[in-house]
Amino acid sequence: MILSILAAAPAGEVCVCDFVEPLGKSQPTVSHHLKILGEAGLVHGERRSKWVWYSLNRERLAGLRAAIDT
Repeated sequence: MILSILAAAPAGEVCVCDFVEPLGKSQPTVSHHLKILGEAGLVHGERRSKWVWYSLNRERLAGLRAAIDT
């Protein structure tokens, strides 16, 4: 669901705080899952003041899709 939210983001990025309500999880839990996605290279995070803003790594996702399709 995290990847779907990022894919649908009009600005192409989402603040970690904006995942809490739609996912129904606490901010630390959301941050943990985003960290794992970041370590896998599927998302990029950029700290801006107190919050981290996330965007998809579209190249990595395209490579993953291609690997799955073969």
